[in-house]
Amino acid sequence: MIIAIWTAKAFCFLTTGLHLLTTLIAIIRCRSLPQALPVGPAAPGVSVIRPVCGLENHIGATLRSAFALDYPRYEIVFCVADARDPVVPLVRRLIAAHPQIPARLLVGDDRISENPKLNNVYKGWRQAGYDWTVLADSNVRMPPDYLQRLLSAWRPDTGLVCSPPVGCRPVGFWAELECAFLNGYQARFQYTADSIGFGFAQGKTMLWRRSLLEPAGGIRALAAELAEDAASTKIVRGLGLRVRLVDAPFEQPLGRRSATEVWRRQLRWARLRRASFKSWFALEILSGGAWPLTAAAVLVLQGELPSAALPVLVLIWYGGEALLARAAAWHLTPSSIAAYVLRDLLLPALWIGAWLGNAFVWRGNHMQTAESKSLS
Repeated sequence: MIIAIWTAKAFCFLTTGLHLLTTLIAIIRCRSLPQALPVGPAAPGVSVIRPVCGLENHIGATLRSAFALDYPRYEIVFCVADARDPVVPLVRRLIAAHPQIPARLLVGDDRISENPKLNNVYKGWRQAGYDWTVLADSNVRMPPDYLQRLLSAWRPDTGLVCSPPVGCRPVGFWAELECAFLNGYQARFQYTADSIGFGFAQGKTMLWRRSLLEPAGGIRALAAELAEDAASTKIVRGLGLRVRLVDAPFEQPLGRRSATEVWRRQLRWARLRRASFKSWFALEILSGGAWPLTAAAVLVLQGELPSAALPVLVLIWYGGEALLARAAAWHLTPSSIAAYVLRDLLLPALWIGAWLGNAFVWRGNHMQTAESKSLS
């Protein structure tokens, strides 16, 4: 019994300490930048490839942001699989409204993989005009210094620069919950991993050098995994290089979400992580505040901790996350705290659900994960 009590106490304090450390790292890396980065004197040309599919929330604003970059030499290559897609007229209007920006729309579906997004961007990759190439999802809102921030993160040992998505402009509680997953949970851990030299790719924004990827098999090599970001991580590490993240990640406007949409999206990502990085995913069962706070509550009831310990731990866990959101200028309202708590309660269920199945639906495509060799 004594061993169990001391184990529970150690678990509470170690996990809380880790939470504080990861929160501090994220505050340092994600804090709001005071001003836009200037363009360097030898700014290289950049191709921005944006796959589009359907009319998402805020799609007009996110696609339009690519035409307002404060950068002297870049092109935009939109890719769509089907000419009948409802997003096509919007893209054509945006191109026509900004004749000063080299931009074009490519139509077609090259079936090089089981990943519909990779199939869509393949034609854009082949026709891009610059060595520096960005693959950016349609729902990423690009600030004017988007390209400067990506390029400034590149170092001699870099193979890829990415940015996790930061949820903004949620409508309704379920979108608040998605913000809680994206911001205080996923971004926090991703920036911690990057800060200790173990960064991993995120498919929302990826800056490549074509001359680096082509000898490794080119964009077709990203078909080695169902998720192109997992394949990218393994390719870059296989080259002895690092995946790096930009400071102050880029936003993704959410709009309204349903509970079902949020659950399915998080379950899809969990199953993909389990398939690509199984040994690391196994540790995710220990993440979040649900387990340490439950252990603390039991210890308080047994008289092993003072009654004030539980509210203090709750304040540390969720007050720290709110402090991160404030420092980074991310979305934060009173209902955000409730979303943080619900997220942590859902994490064990998502972890279990990831192990119980392989199937998921992405943009109407029924897909299934395949087991792959994990990185240790």
